[in-house]
Amino acid sequence: MTRVLIIKTSSMGDIVHNMPVIADLRRARPDAVIDWVVEEAYADLVRMTRGITRVLPIATRRWRQEPHLPRTHVERRAFVHRLHEERYDVVLDTQGLLKSALVAQRAYLAPHGARVGFAFGLVRESLARFFYDRAYSVDRRLHAIERMRALAASTFGYGPLSDLPRFELDVPPQHFAWLQEAGSLPAKYAVLLHATARAEKAWPPERWVALIQMLCASGITPVLPSGSPAEREAAQQLARAARGSVGTRPLVAPPVSLTEAAALLGGAAVVVGVDTGLLHLASALDVPTVGLFGATPRWRYAPYWSPRAINLGSFGELGAQPHFEAVVEALERLGILGTQAVAVPAP
Repeated sequence: MTRVLIIKTSSMGDIVHNMPVIADLRRARPDAVIDWVVEEAYADLVRMTRGITRVLPIATRRWRQEPHLPRTHVERRAFVHRLHEERYDVVLDTQGLLKSALVAQRAYLAPHGARVGFAFGLVRESLARFFYDRAYSVDRRLHAIERMRALAASTFGYGPLSDLPRFELDVPPQHFAWLQEAGSLPAKYAVLLHATARAEKAWPPERWVALIQMLCASGITPVLPSGSPAEREAAQQLARAARGSVGTRPLVAPPVSLTEAAALLGGAAVVVGVDTGLLHLASALDVPTVGLFGATPRWRYAPYWSPRAINLGSFGELGAQPHFEAVVEALERLGILGTQAVAVPAP
């Protein structure tokens, strides 16, 4: 038996991108017992990943904001205690940050165990490299997923990797009364991921409104998720701007948990969104997706493992936001809209 500790704490998109490492490892080392250290906000996402024995939530972000509170000291000690409950043969840090390397350093190793990470030039913070016993170089030109898969393959001696990444997720079923009451089940609904913390990633509001109107006219209910109050206000503004649409009406989703979000995405006819963790999660669940990449390079981050994922926008480091017409064409290619979809003036 090989006991492995994976350290990938955040963000949501990075965690989704790390999931194929688990699928690879389970196939190559069926005897592996795998634990995962993850930021507390994303612990439920890791719990959905098949093959994880223990999820070890860490609260680095919150602890940094509340360093002097007694609760912070108690929680830190409790985390280290859980970390020390096992001795690991391999501690694999796929994050490459100083904070993740420090967690690796605190983990207990079995005799001949090793802490492993990326080599200099690949770690995101150079100091992290000093905490590893072994470090490997991979091609910087690889997609983020393939860099992590290559690191794990070098660590455990399997490969080369020529297959597409696999995502093995078990999403608990959820009941959405608000969606049922709106008459949107069992009819089609589309999840529109409009929110982003980075303004340069945002798709213009007038294009979202035009898309909402087109979906409504086609009998597909647009669902606008929101997390923060600001995101909810933005979703409500989009819904108000699309008021008067024929057919169905857009819905602003109430706040949902990460588990509920996964189930909501999994039941959608299509997900259209900017480059966010939820977009990558939808594609990992094999839901038809249209990704809007205006400020992040598609070659490095976009879903590529499924023909049901269509990515629009920048292929290089920078690029203009995808045009409305390109999104409509993508929806037609996915079979979501018929070629006779009701025309909406392009914004």
